[in-house]
Parts: sequence; C-alpha cells; structure tokens
Amino acid sequence: MNQFYSKHSNSLNGVVEVPGDKSISQRILILGSLAIGTTKIKGISYSEDANNLIKNLKLLGVKIIKQKTSAIVRGVGIGGLSPTTKKLYMGNSGTATRLMLGALCNQNFEVKFVGNKSLSNRNMYELIKPLRQMGVKINCKNNKLPITIKGFNETIPIIYDQKIPSAQIKSAILIASLNSPGLTTIIENTPTRNHTEILLRKIGAKIQIKKFKKKIIIKITGQKELKAKNISIAGDPSAASIIGSAALITPESEIKIMKVNINKTRTTFFNILKKMNAKIKIFNKKEISNEQVADITFKSSNLKGVHLGKKTVANMIDEIPIFSILATFAEGNSSFIGGNELKNKESNRIKSLYEGLTACKIKVKKKMDGLQITGNGKDNIFVNAKIKTYYDHRIAMAFLVMGLASKKKIIVDNINCIKTSFPNFLTLMKDIGANFSKKN
Repeated sequence: MNQFYSKHSNSLNGVVEVPGDKSISQRILILGSLAIGTTKIKGISYSEDANNLIKNLKLLGVKIIKQKTSAIVRGVGIGGLSPTTKKLYMGNSGTATRLMLGALCNQNFEVKFVGNKSLSNRNMYELIKPLRQMGVKINCKNNKLPITIKGFNETIPIIYDQKIPSAQIKSAILIASLNSPGLTTIIENTPTRNHTEILLRKIGAKIQIKKFKKKIIIKITGQKELKAKNISIAGDPSAASIIGSAALITPESEIKIMKVNINKTRTTFFNILKKMNAKIKIFNKKEISNEQVADITFKSSNLKGVHLGKKTVANMIDEIPIFSILATFAEGNSSFIGGNELKNKESNRIKSLYEGLTACKIKVKKKMDGLQITGNGKDNIFVNAKIKTYYDHRIAMAFLVMGLASKKKIIVDNINCIKTSFPNFLTLMKDIGANFSKKN
C-alpha cells in the first residue's frame, strides 16, 4: 500500500495547467477509432484510464501513436474493429467500459470485459438493459464484470427514456446507435455532460438535439460515415476543482489554472463555489474544438455552507468529494441529497465520505442519498486521521487537500489510484507549496 499524508501548508501559489479532460480524451479515442481517416488529438490525458483504453483499442485493430501531449488515431470505420484477443482489461475505468460496451455492439464478434476489484463491484444494469433492447447478447452475473458481449452488424434503434442521469450510459447508447438502420432517440430528464454529442456533431454524425420543457431530446440517425477531425482538449474541470479548492481553504493562497474546459454541463461546481462566497474568477474565455475554455483563479476564502438538491448533484457527481471537504471549512451546515449515482462510482462515495469525515471527527449525518456536514470555518481542529480510499482517486485527492488546511495530519491509505485520472497530481501540488510526504 502506497500511503501518503498531508499536513498544514503555509500557502499555495502558482500558475498551472491541469491534464486534458479525461471524459473527452476517452470519448475521442473511441470515436476517432470508429471514424474514417486520421484523428490527431492535442492535449490528451494520459491517465491510467486512458492508457488502458489505448491498449484495448490497439488489441481491436486500431493503430494509435502516442506522443508527448498528443495522440494520432488511425480510424477503422464503424464496424471495422477486429479482435486479436477475446479479453479486454479495463482497469478502473467505468467510462471506458461503458463506452466500449456501446462501441462493440456493432462488431460481430465476442469479447469479455474484465476489470480491477473496484470496477468489478459496479452495477452495469442501467446500461445492460437498453443494450439488450438494441439486440446485443450480454452475459454476466449480477450485472457486474466480468461481462461477455457479442454484437452484430446492425443494432436495433430504440427510444431510451433515461430516468437516472448518467452521461456514460447516454454516450454508450449514442455510440451503439452509430450502425443502427434508423433513428435512435434518447430522452434526458436531467441533462448531463454533453461532450459525446459535441464530438459526434464535429465528426459528421447525423444528430439532432432539442430542449423540450426541462428535458433534452437527442435523436441520432445511424449508418452515417464519421470523418476524422483534429481535436484539441482543454484542462479537466474536475482536476481544476481539486487544485482550486486547495487554494480556497489554505491561508494566503492564490492559484491560476490555465485553459480549463468550462462547458456549461461541467461548471455547476464553480457556480456553487460562488454561492459559498469563494473568491473565484473565470476569464479569458474562448472556444477550442467546439468546447468553451477559460482561465480560472482561486484565492483563499471565508466559505459559507450551502445545500445542494438532486439536480445540482447530478451535474457535479465528480466534485461531491471535494465539495464535502470544503463544507467542513465553511461556516454553518452544508448538505447534498439525491446522490444515488455516487454509490456506483469507483467507491460508494457517500459511504467513503461519511467514514472519512467521521475519522476526522467532523460532525456529519447521513441523509437520503446524501450527507449533512457541519462546518466550523477555519477554526476546525482535526485529529490525526487515516482515510480508507477504497481505491477511489477522488476520495484520495479530496482528503489530501483537506490535510493542507488541517492542524493535524491526514493520511490516505493508497495514492496509486490517483493515477487513474491525475497522474501528476502530487508533483503539481508540491510545486505550488503543498506539504505532502510519503508515510514511512
């Protein structure tokens, strides 16, 4: 176990860039593989998740050339994948697993998906059900990995009314529809991140997106050739949220993060920070590869508690761990509800957060699919605490950040999981003044 601890830091200061957005990186690797021609991806995230995906795409006949901060993908077209293996190891990536299940719906061969312990505990039922409706053969036990899938040349178009918000499931169905002889419709009752739709539109898919009351209606016509395009990827807003939050709670700190993706489906957390009285400024806005990008500064702040409803939580699932840490430094109570999807991430994050905060002697109560956290402003005094991460990268990073503004050490039981999304996290944080050390 690679244990690390963090302790009180005097200040955090600097100008940094975070890795390219992980969600977009994985999506364009898959879509570039299914396009005709060569896709050059600039600013790609070479996280552990992305590297595992690249290995698997290569095993399926795609030529991918890795460069320092970019990748070149030689697409094989829809239905053009050809296996050199009958087993794909997905590591810890729920995103890559769900999207690749969608991609293999249109491939007339059988492949078995396996993953690490964390991924193998995640329930895939909400995706398995619509994929079976599209005609795909899926075999598994208890709707979890290992999963064996056998696709065929043409999936059946469906109308999918999405009750539980999930950008991964929506994206998997969109990818599965690419070789359907007709119209596939997805009804989003709660809008989620839309990177897949943006990329599909850019590479020539026949896709229509309309708003109806509070719903999003997505219609995609299959069997249209995708054409490769060069894509530039800006910084991951979830990674920026972690770094920026560290500045908010650490005294005399100011961090500027350059070229962050500010897609409107990814900025809910930044809007919540403003409601918490955080000193955050978003500026130098521009557009790159049809995505909105900006620089963001974060300064030490006196935070106040806020309460999050289920629709807000749905749009900041990845930021709930760091929000929970900020809540402990805010004045008054904070809470969130409706976080059912949090139970099916790298860990059961509600359980992980509750256990971790309790270990730090923070007053926390369980609510309906959520937590209530009592903050004490900057007067919080913690005990030396050891946090069980359950191999969840966001839990590990969130509690390491907590230690930077704490009076006592915060120890996380394993930092290897951080590589799944943010491989240079420790180095970047140390460069701006974070007091991190390896536990002997």
